[in-house]
Amino acid sequence: MLDVIEQLLVLQDRDQKIMRLEEELLRIEPERCALIAKADDSKEALNQAKKEAQKVESQRKDLELEVESKKKQINRYASQQLETRKNEEYQALTNEIETCRREIAQTEDQELVLMEAYDVKLHDIAEAESISKEAQRDADEQVVLLKERESNQQKEKAALETDRAELTSKVDAKVLSRYERLFLKKRGKVIVGINRGVCGGCHMALPTQIQVACKGQKEIVNCVNCGRIVYYTRDMELSL
Repeated sequence: MLDVIEQLLVLQDRDQKIMRLEEELLRIEPERCALIAKADDSKEALNQAKKEAQKVESQRKDLELEVESKKKQINRYASQQLETRKNEEYQALTNEIETCRREIAQTEDQELVLMEAYDVKLHDIAEAESISKEAQRDADEQVVLLKERESNQQKEKAALETDRAELTSKVDAKVLSRYERLFLKKRGKVIVGINRGVCGGCHMALPTQIQVACKGQKEIVNCVNCGRIVYYTRDMELSL
């Protein structure tokens, strides 16, 4: 194998690792945002449950005030009955009192319904609080792990980049430029083996002259189909 091919294979390995690390690092922030958003959503669900409970309780208190108002009205009607001497007025006040009592009974029934609904809302709040605490705890733990992972990956990437700089200093500038253009275009696998007359990158058959040139190991050979740099080793088979 040509020395330059060996150099490029090592360089390709470093570049592929750097590329994978860059892709993983790009995914960290969306993961972090998703965790925070999940915790925020659970908090919002808890706040919504509390608001719904407050609304039910407010409605119940309004009915309670309504009952108190009706009771005061009954007292006023009863006082007026003691002052009147006319049967018609007395009977009219009696009717008003009965109407108030019926309305009080209906309102108290509505209060009972709201009290039951409030108990359900309290259960919803307790459940939402549990979910919110768990989501926040999970988010906090995962964010710490993400930060550690990010730090480790950045250190690994920095070490690889240092190693890469040393490797590139040993590769011919023209060959390096050719390799780097291919790497950007193909996004990774650009130095590939040839086996049974097939390119290891695009898996297309190669002409005989390309196979022979590749086996001769005297020059850099490119696949005529995809442009990748192809190489041959003794454990590979050619189709001649």
